[in-house]
Amino acid sequence: MARSKSSHRWMEEHVNDPWVKKAQVDGYRSRASYKLLELIEKDRLVRPGMVVLDLGSTPGGWSQVVAPLLGSKGRLIASDILPMDPIPHVHFIQGDFTEQDVFDQITAALDGAGVDLVMSDMAPNISGVDAADQSASMYLVELALDMAVQVLKSGGNFVTKVFHGEGYEDYLKALRPHFEKVVVRKPEASRSRSREVYVVGKGKRDV
Repeated sequence: MARSKSSHRWMEEHVNDPWVKKAQVDGYRSRASYKLLELIEKDRLVRPGMVVLDLGSTPGGWSQVVAPLLGSKGRLIASDILPMDPIPHVHFIQGDFTEQDVFDQITAALDGAGVDLVMSDMAPNISGVDAADQSASMYLVELALDMAVQVLKSGGNFVTKVFHGEGYEDYLKALRPHFEKVVVRKPEASRSRSREVYVVGKGKRDV
């Protein structure tokens, strides 16, 4: 099947992307690693000894960044419906975290520990129909927030990718009661034409 013009343009952009090339040189699995590195620096999201949950973790770019920063006493649980190649000191659970069995596996891996940071770089498979894609995207970030509210300890943080569009403002409103501070970031490694931003909820409230 011949590639569409848009897919050809994406592939050309991807191959020539300086962040993609930098990831290859630095040994990162994804250009998204640099987005998280910037968020960590700006918002001080990670420190040694933390318990971190990475939702939608495959191919592992975010887990790859965070795991070395946690030290020997930290813990990182990653989950995705797709398989992920192993990363040292990362406990990977394959499956849909909204399903009870997978949720139970995550809970067992946490072993009673409260989570300090929930992070999600999830995005739906793109259909090309803007309204449908936006709806699917918002559904995923709502699931991520629901999970974060369940497992984060008091004072914990949450970071997720969100796309500007229908439901975006309502999502920010839904976050604010749960966190002391909510900020929106557009990392340098995020393509300027992309509608993606990263929302950071800092200091989970007990509500």
